[in-house]
Amino acid sequence: MTPPQRRRRFPKASPEPTPQAPQPPQEGQDPPEGPKKNPERLYVITGPDGAERSELDLVTLIVAHADPPPSATPEQAALLRLCTAPLSVAELSAYLSLPFSVVTVLLTELLTAELVTARAPVIRQALADRSLLEAVMHGLQRL
Repeated sequence: MTPPQRRRRFPKASPEPTPQAPQPPQEGQDPPEGPKKNPERLYVITGPDGAERSELDLVTLIVAHADPPPSATPEQAALLRLCTAPLSVAELSAYLSLPFSVVTVLLTELLTAELVTARAPVIRQALADRSLLEAVMHGLQRL
């Protein structure tokens, strides 16, 4: 006995074209447009290494206290503008498209200048409050 053959409900119209590898521009042609990457190296953004870093975790919340000063780098100014509401270091890293280590260096400089505050996230209790559990239980019993 042979198994029944499956048929497609909607037959394929035509195969999709395969993307071709980009070719280098020839003389007299403009380069193709595409996503441009940041040409700066990360050490240009962070400055000389050797300074101590703050102990920041991925979930540490950062809150800005002031507007960016005129002497701030563009990355620091962007951090200060983003941190008007509390954001985690992981979110800041994602929004700025910078690695976590670079963001921690920038935040350390802002912390020493007292332009931002770092605070630990709120940790839930391991055990729920007994009175809350009893209130939920009584509410469910009334249903």
